[in-house]
Amino acid sequence: MFMIGPLGFTTPLLLLGLALLPVLWLLLRAVPPAPLRRRFPGVVLLLGLKDDKPEADKTPWWLLMLRMAAIAAAIIGFAGPVLNPEQREEGANGPLLVLMDGSWADARDWPRRLDRAAALVADAGRAGRPVALIRLTDTPGDTVFQTANALAETMTGTVPQPWGPAFSAWADALPDGSFSSFWLSDGVEHPGRNTLLEVLQSRGPVTVFESARPVVALRPARFKDGVIGLAATRLPNPDATEVEVSARGLDPAGVERELARVTMRFAAGETEAETALSLPPELRNRVTRFEVAGIRSAGAVSLTDDSLKRRKVALISGAGGAESLQLLSPTHYLRQALEPVAELIDGSLADVVLANPDVIVLADVATLSPDEETAIWDWLDAGGLLLRFAGPRLAASDISRDAEDDLMPVRLRIGGRNVGGAMSWGEPKALAPFADSSPFYGLQIADDVTVSAQVLAQPDPELAARTIAALADGTPLVTRKAVGQGQVVLFHVTANAEWSNLPLSGLFMQMLERLAVSTRPTAPDAADLEGQIWVPQVALDGFGRLGDAGEMAGIEGSALAQALATGPSAIFPPGLYAGDDRRVALNVIGAETALAAATWPASVTREGLDMQGERSLKGMALAVALSLLLVDVMAALALSGRLLGAMRNVAMLLAGLCVLALPDASRAQTPDDLRAIEATTAVRLGYIVTGDRRVDEVSEAGLRGLGQRLSERTTIEPEAPLSVDLETDELLFFPFLYWPVTVDQPAPSAAAYAKLNRYLRTGGMILFDTRDGDMAGGQTAEARRLQLLAAPLDIPPLEILPGDHVLTRSFYLLQDFPGRHANREVWVEASPPDAELAEGMPFRNLNDGVTPVVIGGNDWAAAWALDARGAAMFPVGRGYTGERQREVATRFGINLIMHVLTGNYKSDQVHVPALLERLGE
Repeated sequence: MFMIGPLGFTTPLLLLGLALLPVLWLLLRAVPPAPLRRRFPGVVLLLGLKDDKPEADKTPWWLLMLRMAAIAAAIIGFAGPVLNPEQREEGANGPLLVLMDGSWADARDWPRRLDRAAALVADAGRAGRPVALIRLTDTPGDTVFQTANALAETMTGTVPQPWGPAFSAWADALPDGSFSSFWLSDGVEHPGRNTLLEVLQSRGPVTVFESARPVVALRPARFKDGVIGLAATRLPNPDATEVEVSARGLDPAGVERELARVTMRFAAGETEAETALSLPPELRNRVTRFEVAGIRSAGAVSLTDDSLKRRKVALISGAGGAESLQLLSPTHYLRQALEPVAELIDGSLADVVLANPDVIVLADVATLSPDEETAIWDWLDAGGLLLRFAGPRLAASDISRDAEDDLMPVRLRIGGRNVGGAMSWGEPKALAPFADSSPFYGLQIADDVTVSAQVLAQPDPELAARTIAALADGTPLVTRKAVGQGQVVLFHVTANAEWSNLPLSGLFMQMLERLAVSTRPTAPDAADLEGQIWVPQVALDGFGRLGDAGEMAGIEGSALAQALATGPSAIFPPGLYAGDDRRVALNVIGAETALAAATWPASVTREGLDMQGERSLKGMALAVALSLLLVDVMAALALSGRLLGAMRNVAMLLAGLCVLALPDASRAQTPDDLRAIEATTAVRLGYIVTGDRRVDEVSEAGLRGLGQRLSERTTIEPEAPLSVDLETDELLFFPFLYWPVTVDQPAPSAAAYAKLNRYLRTGGMILFDTRDGDMAGGQTAEARRLQLLAAPLDIPPLEILPGDHVLTRSFYLLQDFPGRHANREVWVEASPPDAELAEGMPFRNLNDGVTPVVIGGNDWAAAWALDARGAAMFPVGRGYTGERQREVATRFGINLIMHVLTGNYKSDQVHVPALLERLGE
């Protein structure tokens, strides 16, 4: 390639045409030829006359210059000009080694790097050079030079890895002999880079590619003083910038979404940035990862583990201590140990079960009522942990004596260890080392931890398998059994220091943590990890995407501790590791990681995205040449006096084309047509416009939220809801209309009532919502207004929604139909008088019609309403009970739409026995 400064030419021989421009100048000057001068006496008679259209006897010099410039631009364009062409080695014919760091820092512009590597391989193929490609994050192996075609077929699937490159290991694995190297660096300083560079330079010339895109990494989140601390680091940069950090996790429906977002600012020249994020415990416990928005890199993702989550623990004791004797309270030491690391819940057993805690602690609680036992059973079956402690009340009771109690892990021995006669030894007993099958295995037992009294377990066949901690003489100290998806654990000593000093020791807190009763809000140390096998659950790839860990083998706790200290590798990839008692996140970036820019000696040639890229100017040069020729045509027309006529003809031609392009007014769509298309091309839910702007906004948000839930949970995917004006809009396009009733809402006209009656008779449904919760027995102002509005409507006889109506099972099985209010009186079309309960079926044989109206006052739209971020707009109830009510309201809305679109199809199940009988015949 011929170079002139930053400009190169692919076909430089065509530039010789520029040397012929003087010859072209002479030729153009000679055409047309100058006229011969002859004297003619008669010309004297023409003196004084003027020609209105004079003609030049030669071409003007400026027109010649214009034509010369057009020809020169064409010659330059065909010569193939290229701005900032990529420099290629001249005469290089030896092997080429392409190195890619292939780390998480490469992921942000990986396609660009892969394209650059492909171009290098293609150039080597055209030059007949053997080439090899290595990814420095791989385990070192034999490097084999091969043909470019063979390498190109295998390199397309190359992806970055979520760990750093192994420079030192590759320095000893490079092939012998001379070769050129092209190193696509991630720009981050990693250990061993200079060692590898020295080996490469000893083999031949080295060229380095670096990207100018910023590298930003996110450190693990920390929970302290009630807020989540977030920190990020970046490569040195003189500019101030802001990044947004997104907290992602599962919503109550199990769908992953963004739960929160916060902005983090890097000051000018600073490499560190911090911010704090405050979230309620329910939302914080749902966060599974933080990520820097807009950056595809494993370094921009921080997985969360149990150190961020605080479990909800309910503490219930059989008897409370006096205020002056707090140290004797059964739950005093539990409360002191768990308050810093868990969310404690107080209240009666019936109340705390409704809050769905992770753990329920019963300290010296012996007898439970039948209702309490049922509630505990259901909670255990869903995965709860019931932690029980012995005490005088439990020792004196008859619970789990003759037969094993369902909520106790073992049978207890009668007598000897009860209040006033708890069996005491001459010398307190120490704890035996924990067995390798125990969740406490690996914990160090202090010599001063002793037990002076306990309740004894009956020596049943299952006792050994259920014992997870014992005294030195083999007496069970802690027993456990599985109940459903949960488990019941019994400490055979008190939760205070009355029978043992175990609650006063650090071992007690460690045992609670191993049982997943609490979680430490700090990163685990080596002692916490040792003695367990940690199994990968979630794996992180180089682009920051989460995936199933598959069949990855578990690792020892000591190896995981080392990986947490030194960072992930090919042997210990980043992800989420689960042990017996907790989950630990191994992130790409550690809490103390600082990024430094890679440095290169002056002997290394560097290129990157910060340099001006190669750009072909051929099209631009030919466009300039064409433009100059057009100007030449216009100038020639002007000199000849025909420019105005030509412009007139062009204008007439353009005007004719514009007329042809105008739309046919007869075929233009009216606003009504557009409205019809908008309402019928997809499922649309409609709401009646009341005239109250706030009420209409809530209606729209409610139907939008309901539509979103329908899309997430069913095959129905409604588009955005539409407002409906009863006076002007067509109703038949909408399968469902939501009509919020307001006190001052005007009554529709006679024409509107006619449309409404036609709509109800042809299968449409209207949900009338007075939004008053029927708090006055149907005598509120809204209820009276509904009676006036509905009087002209052809509404069939109504009844309170029966328990076997299809609305109770069209999608979800429901018994209640709440919104923001929880009144159960919802009115629907009355069932036919002849509807009978079919044999073997739980509901009556109803017809296939859809109830045309549903009337209630539970303010459903407010319960369904979601804002632009997907969060609920209005509170429903309080705490868990309120969220449960909102969920049931959403399910009622889904049932309602399913009923509108499918009818009473589920009632056809009454015909199944008859159909099966006929098929049998």
